[in-house]
Amino acid sequence: SIITKLVSEADLIHLMGHWTVINVLTYIVARYLGKRYVICPAGALSIYGRSKLLKLLFNFIIGKRIIVNADGHIAIGENEISQFKAYGVTEDKVVSIPNGINPDDFMADDVEGFRRRYGLENFPLILFLGRLHTEKGPDILLSAFGLLDERFSDMHLVFVGPDNGMLAELRKNAIEYGVSDRVHFIGYLAGNDKSAAYHAATLIVIPSRFEAMSIVVLEAGICSMPVLLTDQCGFSEIERKGGGAVVPASIEGIRHGLEKLLCDPDRLREMGIINKNYIRENYTWDCAVQKYLNLLRKIHAANH
Repeated sequence: SIITKLVSEADLIHLMGHWTVINVLTYIVARYLGKRYVICPAGALSIYGRSKLLKLLFNFIIGKRIIVNADGHIAIGENEISQFKAYGVTEDKVVSIPNGINPDDFMADDVEGFRRRYGLENFPLILFLGRLHTEKGPDILLSAFGLLDERFSDMHLVFVGPDNGMLAELRKNAIEYGVSDRVHFIGYLAGNDKSAAYHAATLIVIPSRFEAMSIVVLEAGICSMPVLLTDQCGFSEIERKGGGAVVPASIEGIRHGLEKLLCDPDRLREMGIINKNYIRENYTWDCAVQKYLNLLRKIHAANH
């Protein structure tokens, strides 16, 4: 088969994700041929959401062995290290290699054009980017926004991302909180429009209930934007560095974080600059590639 041919010709195998047939087939062939492999689940280790029983069965039959028997274990975020431990992989065997970003993809900053296209005028904006799905927590953010102190009644909330089943519920909630005139759903954006959305915002909020590593933190940072994120995003270091704030994944947690950050515009701007410098120094693809090369060379050398 094509998998057998490719695996036999490779020096090392790199598996991505976890719950896939191709990983199973590649693993079986790699073990049969005695080939070394590394695995980067990229947020797929946790048994969360739909199909919990199927995932438990998958792990029982073969999934756990795919993880445990790997020659290298790559975590893209802090949360994933503990998830590896739940599979029986000790922390000393896990290498942290986060996702990267290309700064050139976020140079477009036509804020005026973006606001005009989506009817946002000159309102100060709180920005959410992601799927409208319970995992991403847009309902938590909307409820927190609806409960904000009257001091922030000029703020508008913008949701950027495709509907994954929550749009109707979110629209209803906005009406119930009496903020529907200040909540905007503008759907999926990419390219220059997405970049401009970041540059137009006052604050980026990532209210996820679960996330291995938030790419939005990288995108916000490269655009000099501060972030408010939950402690479920695998990126708590951003608070320690001064580029954002981390709060519990709850309505009250998000509300408190919003009010604390929004009341100090000067501090927000400082946090945005800190975030940009930190992301540029640590999270470009050049940084990630070098870490991958170091790991793969080490494993390859150990086999010779």
